[in-house]
Amino acid sequence: VQLQASGGGLVQPGGSLRLSCAASGFYLDYFGIGWFRQAPGKEREGVACLRVGDRVTYYSDSVKGRFTVFRDTTENTVYLQMNRLKPDDTAVYYCAQAPPDRRCLRTGIRWGQGTLVTVSS
Repeated sequence: VQLQASGGGLVQPGGSLRLSCAASGFYLDYFGIGWFRQAPGKEREGVACLRVGDRVTYYSDSVKGRFTVFRDTTENTVYLQMNRLKPDDTAVYYCAQAPPDRRCLRTGIRWGQGTLVTVSS
């Protein structure tokens, strides 16, 4: 099982960024893919999750309405589209193979390496 997050970078407040999670070694439709973030000095936070088999999505209150998680059906890649970014969104973002239910916002099964998102002017 491998997961690789990419697409992080520096963006100004109010801007957008799209993160990618390339997954391999397992059948995606049986799982959820969760996006988590961890800012310096803070606990890890689940922000979005896609229940891949039926495309049900879950979001934390902190990102609801600004972030969208979706899968490209032609690839084993799950994306996190982040709009109206705020400085508080600055963190290392990770994707994880997760349970195919609401727990995917709280826990991951296997993790990929993170990608740094910095929101600053």
